[in-house]
Amino acid sequence: MSTTGKPNPAAEAARQMTRGAKRFFSEVNYPHQIHPALVPGVSIEDQRVRYGADKWIVGGVGAAIVGFVLWGVLDPEGVAAAAQAALNWTTQNLGWIFNTLAAGMVIFLLYLALSKFGRIPLGLEGAKPEYSTVSWTAMLFGAGIGIAIIFFGPYEPLSHYFSPPPGAYDAASLEAVKGALAQSAFHWGINAWAMYAVVGLAVAYASYRRGRVPLMSAILAPLMKNYSSGSASSRFIDALAIIATLFGTAASLGLGALQIARGFEIVTGWQMAGVGAALVVIGILTLGTIASAVSGVARGIKWLSNVNLVLAIGLALFIFVLGPTVFLINIIPGVLIDYISSIPEMSARTMSDSEAMQGYLTGWTTFYWAWWVSWAPFVGIFTAKISQGRTIRQYVLGVLFLPMTIIVVAFTIMGGTAIWLQRETGVMASDNTAATMAPAEDTFFLMLDQLPGGGLIAPLVMVMLAIFFITTSDSASLVNSQLAQGGNPEPRRIITAFFALLMAGIAVVMLLMGGATALSGLQNLITVTALPFSLILIAMAVALWKDLRTDPMFIRSQYETWAVEKAVRRGIDEHGDNFTLAIEPTTEDTYQYGAGSDFESDAEEYTAWYQHTDEDGEPIDHEFDDYRPEGTA
Repeated sequence: MSTTGKPNPAAEAARQMTRGAKRFFSEVNYPHQIHPALVPGVSIEDQRVRYGADKWIVGGVGAAIVGFVLWGVLDPEGVAAAAQAALNWTTQNLGWIFNTLAAGMVIFLLYLALSKFGRIPLGLEGAKPEYSTVSWTAMLFGAGIGIAIIFFGPYEPLSHYFSPPPGAYDAASLEAVKGALAQSAFHWGINAWAMYAVVGLAVAYASYRRGRVPLMSAILAPLMKNYSSGSASSRFIDALAIIATLFGTAASLGLGALQIARGFEIVTGWQMAGVGAALVVIGILTLGTIASAVSGVARGIKWLSNVNLVLAIGLALFIFVLGPTVFLINIIPGVLIDYISSIPEMSARTMSDSEAMQGYLTGWTTFYWAWWVSWAPFVGIFTAKISQGRTIRQYVLGVLFLPMTIIVVAFTIMGGTAIWLQRETGVMASDNTAATMAPAEDTFFLMLDQLPGGGLIAPLVMVMLAIFFITTSDSASLVNSQLAQGGNPEPRRIITAFFALLMAGIAVVMLLMGGATALSGLQNLITVTALPFSLILIAMAVALWKDLRTDPMFIRSQYETWAVEKAVRRGIDEHGDNFTLAIEPTTEDTYQYGAGSDFESDAEEYTAWYQHTDEDGEPIDHEFDDYRPEGTA
């Protein structure tokens, strides 16, 4: 029917053709009498799934983390020694995995986006994106930023300014200004978002195009024989994703607690006991997280997230306007160009270059790659939810470049301001070396204090950090709870609160084992715990590739190629220059000229995935909606 209520002849003709095709194809015994090339997709929202808490995952992960927390509280030095030994072995022997992953995922995603796979939608064919591009970009940015951007924003560029990568540029030089900012952009830019994007793309495709539950193990179903979410291997994969997320987000919470505690000291003048104060902050804000999880105030958390996003942008604008505006305007384009042009050189650094390079990569680049891997399940599932209806090309190019540009600009504003202050006043490091830099948690407040009105903004920054803590902890706990409950979109709140407690416990141990240099404790554990999931990330890319090669739209593109090629060859052979193309059934004599004559369309790899089942996995009837692109009859 048309929008006027009158019959649409073209649409009715299309439906008749589709019904005829279904009757013809039913002779070949396709599921639901539809050819695999004509399936519009299957959404998880249309599937019958029985969700429930997996006691083995909840109990196993819970017991492991509780044991780790007890060990860390009773013997933090022992945990620190074990983590350092594990870190040394990991970086020396397997550090190349993280570096290869960071570069390889960018190449893989860009290939998908720019190839014929880029046209495939993340959802049913004909579906439209739920959010506008502006809203989508804002939410992507909100997902990727967190406490760490305020913690590292001024501190990291200043660190690279004083202590550059071996052989890159002279410390504290004019060249070091752009070099330090470009190095920071490298750590927070396209490589980081590639980690998130691979997981998000795989989840979105598997759930909204293939109808599988949003579990890490379900993404790997093409690589498993007789996949079941309840199998030991599936549970192990999902448990590793939960553990990686717990440690990755716990690190952010630990950083936030350190900075909030230090900010409280600076604003109030009350002297507190460093890490001890941070532990108090963790305890108070974790109670807020649990209250949020138990009450289920989803709207409140969403509102707080939006408010925090506005505050973060406002903070960047405050620093930009009241800081060295002209300097920043001049340097931002140069940093972006320097960053893009230096990506191959920065990516080529390896542990084997020198001992100095090994130390640098361990403390910075490899640590960041591991951190982004551990954040990938959390951010990936979120980006998948908000990207339904977009094509692979739109998703990849958007996720890789839109939030990255904003974050790089924000880092350049904060880091550029800190470096400018150092070159003009020397306030950030008294002897112009890294040795006299303020601790990482002090750097942002020290920079802020040099700006007009900075003292008034400091309490607002603490509020931002507290909101970041609660929203990050709540969201990550929700994702972990979903993974532990079979992908349930509405997981049990008590289990969500349980994971929030586990996350807080890990953050406490990270701070205790780091002691006076708490940041090192965070870094060591992240790198070690992210390694297993980095291997799963590689497997995800392989599974996604396998899925895409059996996608209905890809099959149709193959038919298009085969049909034209065979028809043209036959036409020239039989009629020379005088022939036209027509659609007609083949006969016994012309079978070899059929578009799909060499294609086994009824093979299980092409048909099994769209067979609808009930909660027990038994086949059920299903009628696919007729779908034809606009403009076709």
